[in-house]
Amino acid sequence: MRILHTSDWHLGQNFYSKSREAEHQAFLDWLLETAQTHQVDAIIVAGDVFDTGSPPSYARTLYNRFVVNLQQTGCHLVVLAGNHDSVATLNESRDIMAFLNTTVVASAGHAPQILPRRDGTPGAVLCPIPFLRPRDIITSQAGLNGIEKQKHLLAAITDYYQQHYADACKLRGDQPLPIIATGHLTTVGASKSDAVRDIYIGTLDAFQAQNFPPADYIALGHIHRAQIIGGMEHVRYCGSPIPLSFDECGKSKYVHLV
Repeated sequence: MRILHTSDWHLGQNFYSKSREAEHQAFLDWLLETAQTHQVDAIIVAGDVFDTGSPPSYARTLYNRFVVNLQQTGCHLVVLAGNHDSVATLNESRDIMAFLNTTVVASAGHAPQILPRRDGTPGAVLCPIPFLRPRDIITSQAGLNGIEKQKHLLAAITDYYQQHYADACKLRGDQPLPIIATGHLTTVGASKSDAVRDIYIGTLDAFQAQNFPPADYIALGHIHRAQIIGGMEHVRYCGSPIPLSFDECGKSKYVHLV
């Protein structure tokens, strides 16, 4: 099973009024060619497909054209929402995308699923976890101070991951399949760039890597610099495919082939 991990495309970004359309088109062309060359079974996009919740029409065209072209290769595409993405925007084409060998997960609540190889046989179990909005996983409680709210949210995110992992283990059963989880959040120790927004302002600065379940690989998005977390090779940010701020200039950009 060959899986290609990418994230933080930010299609539609304007950098000081400069369109990034040509750069994004070049990246998507390269990604399509790479998937074919390496016979990739699945591509996971770990959030922030678009730069805004209302992307320009050319950004939607880039996205839609890539899905159509990739479908012809037999590679499965998994698209997870990030904090920049609109749930409604991603969901408006979700059902159509399903007919194009593409799974779109825009919000919490999507159950683990089997990721097939190109030949249709089971290749891995996926816990498709997008950016977790607090309103989707916790109930507001009156009287909590800042520290208590932070602990409450941390516990909710941890529980969500652990429950998904337990469900994935049940789905796997006796099959010798790896379990892959995703995420779109900041982890403790991650090196950020200027283009990265805080996503849990005033409540949760970063998620402890040890709170992730013991999945075989955890594909993360939100941080634009490629890096491993906590010294664990299987917990990884792949970073953004193109520089999105001045402090990312001159830095190597990656996708990660698993």
